[in-house]
Amino acid sequence: MKVRWNRQSKEQLRQTAHYIREEFGGKAMDEFMQAVQHINKLIADNPNLGSAEPFLTDLPTQYRSIVVRHLNKIVYHIEDSYIKVIAFWDTRREPNKLYEQAIALDEKK
Repeated sequence: MKVRWNRQSKEQLRQTAHYIREEFGGKAMDEFMQAVQHINKLIADNPNLGSAEPFLTDLPTQYRSIVVRHLNKIVYHIEDSYIKVIAFWDTRREPNKLYEQAIALDEKK
């Protein structure tokens, strides 16, 4: 399946990559981006690979997530013909913010 990232998730990834480059250097950022691309491919090949996202289980949409390098996770759901990434989430952030973001997206459906 094709994986589509929404604007917000792309921006979250961009900010994280920028932070890694500034704090740890270009090589660390390249390795991080390779890990993201690898997981993106894994999800495309096996959409159910990620676990049910524990903070979003009471929403009508079934969200899944998969961890990237300990502190970030890709949060997504499966549409009819593609996978939609709704967040590139820093796991140190307040979980309620992820819930609010998902609710806003569910309301747009």
